[in-house]
Amino acid sequence: MLFLVFQLGPDRYALDAKRVAEVLPLVDMKSIPHAPNGIVGVFNYRGTPVPVIDLTQLTLGTTARRCLSTRIVLVHDTGDWGEQRVLGLMAEHATETVRREPADFVPTGVANGAAPYLGPVATDARGLLQWIEMDTLLPPSVKAALFSQVLDQ
Repeated sequence: MLFLVFQLGPDRYALDAKRVAEVLPLVDMKSIPHAPNGIVGVFNYRGTPVPVIDLTQLTLGTTARRCLSTRIVLVHDTGDWGEQRVLGLMAEHATETVRREPADFVPTGVANGAAPYLGPVATDARGLLQWIEMDTLLPPSVKAALFSQVLDQ
């Protein structure tokens, strides 16, 4: 199975590459005043506005560093009623992929109800790599803000 690897702070995480549509360089965005925590803005992607979520802000409460290896990862996401949308995830050091078997990932032994997206971990020469579960990554307030207009159409 192929995973996109990125960092949140000093730690490495993996996202199932099947969910990834494209990885783009960091682009200028229009900010959205009073948006829920984590939504940093919107950018034009092939004529369509795409909202962007700062993964570092969403998970750690700090803004992602704007450096060369910070990317916009376009992912397919599904709302609670089955509607689909392309979202941008701003992720630091999103510059590599890795192939791992799902069986390589084992439970951490720590339950964290505040972060249901944290999946099992795998070990390699660089340390631990934690699987991010895309379906539980976004809190309900962010999902509601992102998908409410889709439902209103």
